[in-house]
Amino acid sequence: MIDWNYDAIKFAHIVGAVVLFGTGLGTAFQMWRANRTNVSSTVADVAENVVLADWLFTAPAALLQPVTGCLLARFAGWTLEAGWLALAVGLYALAGACWLPVVWLQIRMARLARAAALRGRPLSSDYRRLARIWFWLGCPAFIAMLIVFHLMIAKPEVSL
Repeated sequence: MIDWNYDAIKFAHIVGAVVLFGTGLGTAFQMWRANRTNVSSTVADVAENVVLADWLFTAPAALLQPVTGCLLARFAGWTLEAGWLALAVGLYALAGACWLPVVWLQIRMARLARAAALRGRPLSSDYRRLARIWFWLGCPAFIAMLIVFHLMIAKPEVSL
């Protein structure tokens, strides 16, 4: 028998995970490629779109995940403190702790790039410094999310 409530929540959880990871990976790639052009107007355009994509797609998906995840755990009779689920929650929190400053960095980077473009200037050293921090904050977030995907699929026995 199909439990429509459970299936609808599971569907929302999976779609949310795909949107969260896919948008993050896609926007990170676009930003990285734009940064490599060293063309301030190109970087400004891409950075502004990355910020917009984060507000339209990443943020809602990031908020949806804990809600649907908690509901799924409740349906399944799992506690959030046990085994693989506790590890997944911790890694999701790590990814979020990396993502929040990334959002601020992207907004700041977009403003710096737009200011440089309007003045016909190259990207500033401040921009470059922020871009390095942005890149390195993304690395643990993406690794954490890949592990979360594995945990959601495999549900391994994990002792914490």
